[in-house]
Amino acid sequence: MTDAAVRMAGITKRFPGVIANDDVDLEVERGEVHALLGENGAGKTTLMNVLYGLYQPNEGEVYVDGQRQDFDSPRDAIDAGIGMIHQHFMLIDPMTVAENIVLGNEPRKWGGLVVDREASREAVVELSQRYGFDVDPDARIEDVSVGVRQRVEILKALYRGADVLILDEPTAVLTPQEVRELYGVFEELTDRGKTIIFITHKLGEAMHAADSITVLRDGKNVGQVEADDTTREELAELMVGREVILEAEKPPNDPGDVALSVEDLSVVDDRGVERVRGIDLVVREGEILGVAGVDGNGQSELIEAITGLRTPDGGTVELNGEDVTESPRRARIDGGMAYIPEDRQETGLVMEYDLVENGLLGSQHDPAYAPGGRIDWPATREHVEDVIESYDVRPPDPEATAESLSGGNQQKFVVGRELSRDPSVVVASHPTRGVDVGSIEFIHDQLLDLRAAGKAVLLVSSKLDEVQQLSDRLAVVYEGEFVAVVDPDRVTEEQLGLLMAGEEPGTVPEAERLEVSR
Repeated sequence: MTDAAVRMAGITKRFPGVIANDDVDLEVERGEVHALLGENGAGKTTLMNVLYGLYQPNEGEVYVDGQRQDFDSPRDAIDAGIGMIHQHFMLIDPMTVAENIVLGNEPRKWGGLVVDREASREAVVELSQRYGFDVDPDARIEDVSVGVRQRVEILKALYRGADVLILDEPTAVLTPQEVRELYGVFEELTDRGKTIIFITHKLGEAMHAADSITVLRDGKNVGQVEADDTTREELAELMVGREVILEAEKPPNDPGDVALSVEDLSVVDDRGVERVRGIDLVVREGEILGVAGVDGNGQSELIEAITGLRTPDGGTVELNGEDVTESPRRARIDGGMAYIPEDRQETGLVMEYDLVENGLLGSQHDPAYAPGGRIDWPATREHVEDVIESYDVRPPDPEATAESLSGGNQQKFVVGRELSRDPSVVVASHPTRGVDVGSIEFIHDQLLDLRAAGKAVLLVSSKLDEVQQLSDRLAVVYEGEFVAVVDPDRVTEEQLGLLMAGEEPGTVPEAERLEVSR
């Protein structure tokens, strides 16, 4: 019997007040693709950070190719053949692909005094050809796609001798086409004897790309299964500990009056670059308008202009018939607009504040919580307790700081705070980003309840299954413009991926295109 590529035995990792990994066993066979699946806060990334030497376990042992290892740093793990590609790429934009790959391990000449650029380039070309990667060694990182950047990160690990590759949420910012290409990369690497471990909370991704799957819940290993012998429903129940409804039910709707209108909107970013170019959109009462696109195509600037966080450089924004183009954020809240931001930690919460203080954000001038201009803390606390209970925020402690909550619970709290204002218009930007399957189900239900109650919802998401399931109409954004507006029930994921990648709408003949201002 051959040794596993990786074996972790009884791994326990504690942080102050938290047991992130609780006596976890993990075994990964050589040459397989292994998915590490679980909710946010389940301990997946912590376990892999132990394997990569970023953390040292309080208890337990790590074996690589049958040899006991004690990693004091990532350098030790790299020397043992472990490579890790993080969710946020660690590349230097102005440098070339080849320079990034060899950085820190450059071939040298003249007695080691000078980097041998030609030898560096040749090494990268040889490595790329060996694994069938189509990358230009001379291209600058700032000029290549997200998918190519990911391949560069993989090549960087391979250049350093990695036999086991760990990828953290590898498809988070990829188009469907890039995701399929990544699966091809996995196959190519395992065919050549490499071992892949990838962290994910996406059920379909684990089943499609992995040979075997380990599920973590609350820091414990609750099961290891072969991908061919399980179902999405079984995996979801393992992840959450209960039965989960995976497909949101969207009943027919009858849209009412226009609640949010945007006309000829243009937005220039802080560097003077036009990020939004002449966008028109209308969202009616009782409907969800989805916006799909690869991150970085103007969605953030569009939402900032609509919600009052940025002044547009042209065009108008109307909220319930009132021109709010120049109005501050507070006026839009008073006018009935709620905003679920794309980055809960940067713009949704003050991380060191407790939940009572965070629950007041955006309502500090509301007479219900600040009569006469003085904050009524008992009333605020009672309101926050209602949000915590209604939205199942854990731990259910209004005095807990935002930073002490898992990502999924932070998101549920932000959603609860915003929706508790009884808004007429909700702008939801990536409302389930980085959120586990149980919280996704809950947030989707909330958005559909808003639709049923006659509210207008503008939903921005890079998750195609999310916008297709929830939207009544779906606009695809590319380089700051809507390239098509389609019926989500009549367009395929493949067609959406082509549109998101900049293909002309005429190349998607089966997609029924709708008017954005219908």
